[in-house]
Amino acid sequence: MNNEILKHKGRLAQTRIYLCKFLRMFVFQNDWKVLPMGAFIAAIVTFVVGANMFKTQEGTINGAFALTCVCIWNGFFNSIQVVCRERNIIKREHRAGLHMSSYIAAHMIYQWILCLAQTVVTLVICSVAGVTLPTRGIVTPWGIVDLGITVLLTIYAADMLALMVSSIVRTTTTAMTAMPFLLIFQLVFSGAFFQLTGIAKDLTALTISRWGMESLCAIGGYNDLPMVTLWNTIFKFRNIEYMGHKPLLELLQQVEQNGKRDDFLLWSGQQNFNPVYASTAETVLFNWGMLVVLLIAAVVVATIALEFIDRDRR
Repeated sequence: MNNEILKHKGRLAQTRIYLCKFLRMFVFQNDWKVLPMGAFIAAIVTFVVGANMFKTQEGTINGAFALTCVCIWNGFFNSIQVVCRERNIIKREHRAGLHMSSYIAAHMIYQWILCLAQTVVTLVICSVAGVTLPTRGIVTPWGIVDLGITVLLTIYAADMLALMVSSIVRTTTTAMTAMPFLLIFQLVFSGAFFQLTGIAKDLTALTISRWGMESLCAIGGYNDLPMVTLWNTIFKFRNIEYMGHKPLLELLQQVEQNGKRDDFLLWSGQQNFNPVYASTAETVLFNWGMLVVLLIAAVVVATIALEFIDRDRR
């Protein structure tokens, strides 16, 4: 880029220049490949866990976790290398008058467009894979819109986190090495499958996965869904004898003969009520707000890190 042009351009003009540059890179440097790659990953995951998502509590928690992982993976891949791969160019252009806030703002706009496209692709894949998408919205009148906003914010927050890492590390190799550790942190401290206490539990507030999952479960009506674990456990031990009888088998037969199996599953779900998955606008909006806070924090750190790029002697 012509350094003389940068010297005489304001922040808005520089943002427009770099946004056009990123759009050209999307077309001519094959950055568009993140879309089919994201679609492929989403297809695999939804094929495996999508059948019972938003149908049972177990299916919903597993599906929400898997879908959140897809969103985070896509977001990481979008921007984990975008800054560090042109670090020398950025350093030279910064000395020529580049405002780092403009550079980051251009990335934010471009990545937002990319994340929006990935959101549409993900929802289409979920629909094609047979996932029963929620019809009733919590914040908006439409469940698909609430779901789309959650997916978009989750991808975008992960994208900005990767952008922050890319702004700090030295090389693309380091960035790609750091990405698996970021993903593991998101999965382990999501708070979904591991019993965390103390500081470990507090760390879940720093994860995109927690807020994305809780939002998906709330939108999917987790607390109103049947739970099948208790029924399956009883069924597994149905042939155990006690004092010459098989009480569990007799219980199952009585429930089925009276046509109460579905009622039993719903009753089981009610006993497994989880307040963090409450299907209320307050819950969903709070989760969305936390995702916004995390992505803003990542953007601020990325901007500050790049402001000191002139001191980089690497």
